[in-house]
Amino acid sequence: MAIEVQPAVLPHLVVDDAAAAIDFYVKAFGAVEQGRVPGPDGKLIHASLAINGSSVMLNDDFPEMSGGKSMTPKALGGSPVTIHLVVTDVDKQFQQAIDAGGTVVMPVEDQFWGDRYGVLEDPFGHQWSMGQPVREVSIDEIHEAVKQH
Repeated sequence: MAIEVQPAVLPHLVVDDAAAAIDFYVKAFGAVEQGRVPGPDGKLIHASLAINGSSVMLNDDFPEMSGGKSMTPKALGGSPVTIHLVVTDVDKQFQQAIDAGGTVVMPVEDQFWGDRYGVLEDPFGHQWSMGQPVREVSIDEIHEAVKQH
């Protein structure tokens, strides 16, 4: 019996204390846990969440699987990746994430590209942006606004 595959792109996050990260994502983003696989020592070797209608995978840090090097954003001095959420009430959702323990990187403000937008860092070092489209902006308007900055 063949398994039908649905192509997708899914973020896969490495964190210290994946169980605590799941708790944070549930409180901050309304995540729904889809499952977790603990190893013999209790560390999570795999977990999956649904956030904003998409799957996000995560696991605890296993330096022994990465040449002895920790792969968390905190251990690496940050991450060049930001996970973006399109939401319907950015002010409410952003505040919910801050109340859950996130840290403001960029406060929510109206942006020249037509979104109300902000960025936060979760307690595990991953950055999340949130945007709510509030007005239509043409590509010409965006180019002109970029020239002004």
